[in-house]
Amino acid sequence: MRRTDMTSMHSIETSGPAGTHRAGELLAGLVRPGDVIALGGGLGAGKTALVQGLAAGMGVVGHVPSPTFNLLLVHRADVPLYHFDLYRLETASQLVDIDFYETLEAGGVSAIEWADRFPEQLPDDRLDVTIEVTGEESRRLDVEGTGPRSRDLARSWSDAWRDAGGGEGR
Repeated sequence: MRRTDMTSMHSIETSGPAGTHRAGELLAGLVRPGDVIALGGGLGAGKTALVQGLAAGMGVVGHVPSPTFNLLLVHRADVPLYHFDLYRLETASQLVDIDFYETLEAGGVSAIEWADRFPEQLPDDRLDVTIEVTGEESRRLDVEGTGPRSRDLARSWSDAWRDAGGGEGR
């Protein structure tokens, strides 16, 4: 994922999976239909934990697994959550096979794990979230909005995290 406007960069520090989940819950209160969240980070960084929190905050009922072997899971809520995992795809042309572009425009919130595999295929206005492992359980979420809507979303999420005292302990 490209880094363009450094003024739109924010960081969220979590101390464990519960904090990463809580960060996702806070994000859920800010997203709207059509928002795209592009997730990057190594295996086990916490991408799915963040999406699980997002799903819980959006009102998704039930287990939210990683869609690794399905590529796309649709979670029903007032606003649907489209949960992609692009790890197993080899070429951008395979995105057509999973209705990637149509789904992004279907009026839900899209969370895309391993989005950094096909950065040129992502919408121009999206929220890039790169999760870095900073300790055994601690993580740093580097957040950047790449367009007008996502820059506002990045700033609002960072503010909500700060206002919640870092979101930890809930």
